[in-house]
Amino acid sequence: MMNENMAKFYFLQILYGIEYLHSKSIIYRDLKPENILIDADGNCKIVDFGLSKKIDRKTKTFSYCGSAEYMAPEMILRTGHSFGIDYYSLGALLYELVTGLPPYYTKNHEELQ
Repeated sequence: MMNENMAKFYFLQILYGIEYLHSKSIIYRDLKPENILIDADGNCKIVDFGLSKKIDRKTKTFSYCGSAEYMAPEMILRTGHSFGIDYYSLGALLYELVTGLPPYYTKNHEELQ
């Protein structure tokens, strides 16, 4: 857990990274603490682009991927998703930074799907 000012600092850095990817038509799709590294200067680095996908702004994709704790409802329901899922995951990540657990945490992963 971290205080709100520290969480805000990291949140904004990750947001800028996600916005940059979106400006290049890339959905990240796997935002979670394990995929955020902090460099020697204290800045965030987004890593592991294995689930990222380049799509057109008007396109929805239907692949099911990522970590259940951070998945947007449209991915779980498989109704098609686009760039918005990264913002949903970012909100879940912010919640975890402040509280210490993701918003829908359970030890039973079947409950999340």
